[in-house]
Amino acid sequence: MASERPSICIVSPTEFDAGTAQTPGSLRLAAVAPQLGIDTALWGGLFEVKPAARTGIHHHGKQQTIAYVLAGICEIRWGARGEYGARAKAGEFIHVPAFLLHMESNPSDSESFHWVVVRSTSTPIVVNFPDHTWPLNARCPPLAS
Repeated sequence: MASERPSICIVSPTEFDAGTAQTPGSLRLAAVAPQLGIDTALWGGLFEVKPAARTGIHHHGKQQTIAYVLAGICEIRWGARGEYGARAKAGEFIHVPAFLLHMESNPSDSESFHWVVVRSTSTPIVVNFPDHTWPLNARCPPLAS
């Protein structure tokens, strides 16, 4: 009886799956996930926010997220009231802890930002919150340069 060996999976862009949990204002595409027939304990994919757009306020439950900024610049807000902010650009990594409320926005009027994303569980978790979750004046405080 031969034992089954794990194999390498190559997933082409034409196979990416948009049928994954979404947040308004962004697009997530699954590339490494069980729904693509891959036996994995992680989730991997791409994330895009169009020019001058932002996502809704959300968190990813028990999942930790690691993102690599592939292209563009993104502004990230987080905290119970959206009181913290940072900017990440192409070539930088981002770590988002489990259950942390956050929102991404794209300050560019002409270029989308793109991330490569890896999550700590194989099934994506997205818990979206209404915009009024954060006070209006706390939603967009100025970022340090």
